Amino acid sequence: MRCGVSRADVCVVACAEAFRGDGEILAAGIGGAITVLGARLARLTFEPELITHDGVCLLTGDVPPLGGEPGVVEGWLPFRDHLWLVLNGRRHVMLGASQIDKYGNTNISCIGDWAQPKTQLLGVRGAPGNTRCGPTSYWIPRHTPRVFVEAVDMVSGVGTDRGAFGLRRVVTNLAVLDFGSPSGTMRLVSVHPGVSVADVAEATGFELVVEGEVPRTRLPTEEESRVLAGLDPGGLRFKEVA
Repeated sequence: MRCGVSRADVCVVACAEAFRGDGEILAAGIGGAITVLGARLARLTFEPELITHDGVCLLTGDVPPLGGEPGVVEGWLPFRDHLWLVLNGRRHVMLGASQIDKYGNTNISCIGDWAQPKTQLLGVRGAPGNTRCGPTSYWIPRHTPRVFVEAVDMVSGVGTDRGAFGLRRVVTNLAVLDFGSPSGTMRLVSVHPGVSVADVAEATGFELVVEGEVPRTRLPTEEESRVLAGLDPGGLRFKEVA
């Protein structure tokens, strides 16, 4: 890995790549600082037509760093208009998940039997509408068999076997995955520098589709590294990925 490039930086760039080709669509990172950085990095580099917001209700004309206030506000996005974007496929959201299976069904509701769960989580929230109506990607900061499971305990966001609109990418601290296999199940796209295919397989609770030689996830360019340093001066990304 190039000197000065961290695993967290590689993950941010991989999240940014999920938005490549989206054009004028709302890019919403919800799964943590790295997802927000991914959307903002994409807009400032290879996807300038992306629409970004302040995390609440303001559409930003500029791209502020994490924790910063926008210098230019392009518009107000009340909740009803946000929902219109979701229902009409005009938002690409990057979410988190407590469990995910090989079809991309995700669980953010409970661990254990739904009638009497071991652990209560968030509830389904907007996951059904997000996954049924618009493009969705996922950021999983800890790739383990407890997260990548054979079957989720409850379906919150739907997968390719349940009518998902368009599951784009799953980015983790180990690899990049998608659902481009003939069966619509999870496929290994790339492994991060320092990670092997065997490492990813061992950390996954189901059989991944592996097609040929798996490439390495790309490193940020020097320009992307410079932009990323300005977007995250406090280093919040390093708290998600050591």
